[in-house]
Amino acid sequence: MPMDQQLSAAVEAARAAADEAADAGTVGEHVRAVEDGERLVSHHFVCLKRGYDGWYWSVSVSRAPDSEQITINDVVLLPGDDAITAPSWTPYRERIRPGDLSPGDVLPPDEDDARLVPEWSAGDGDEQTPDRFFAREVGLGREWVLSFEGRELAADRWQDGEQGPEAAIAQQASGVCHSCGFLVSLAGPLAERFGVCANGMANDDGKIVSLDHGCGAHSGARLSRSTGIQKLPPPVFDTVGVDEVDNF
Repeated sequence: MPMDQQLSAAVEAARAAADEAADAGTVGEHVRAVEDGERLVSHHFVCLKRGYDGWYWSVSVSRAPDSEQITINDVVLLPGDDAITAPSWTPYRERIRPGDLSPGDVLPPDEDDARLVPEWSAGDGDEQTPDRFFAREVGLGREWVLSFEGRELAADRWQDGEQGPEAAIAQQASGVCHSCGFLVSLAGPLAERFGVCANGMANDDGKIVSLDHGCGAHSGARLSRSTGIQKLPPPVFDTVGVDEVDNF
């Protein structure tokens, strides 16, 4: 169906409406007329407003059947394909990254968080309370514990992180954490893969480390001869000794 000729020709009426709604001098040349529906057309004008490069004024016009009177519906400022716009809104929870929390911030888990299950339904290792339902009723232990999925997610994250075997410091380590005397063993299902570093001089002191991680502060590390104190030869130009000068 062809565009309504009377509406497509109503450029000046649309410009007058845009001039009235916009700041003075911010409505530029006419760009196009777009058919939005039957007897409904939008006229687009370049926006000259500072900071709005790529935006355009859109004026919607229409007319009733068997009527020649043009009706201005609305005037809006819209972004074009090259316009600078704000990024899409992201929910607060999805914007948070590890390390973003500050003192006083609260980040509760989702109600359907797959990482957590009720303590009575999953247990927390071999030493769990035998009667989980009874323990829940009397308030013993924790209400929630890590699910199997939660444990695997944590293990993969630790294994692939800076305390895992692929870290640069581990690649050049003299030994692995499994054989280090500063390793504190964990209890529970993750004990076979991780421990806690207790070497106050190590970068990972107080952190979870994989057993195949390592660093130069290993308890079995020893200095080689090449790194010991070496006796240097006499200097070519002595700037330390005192020269004896004969008095004439």
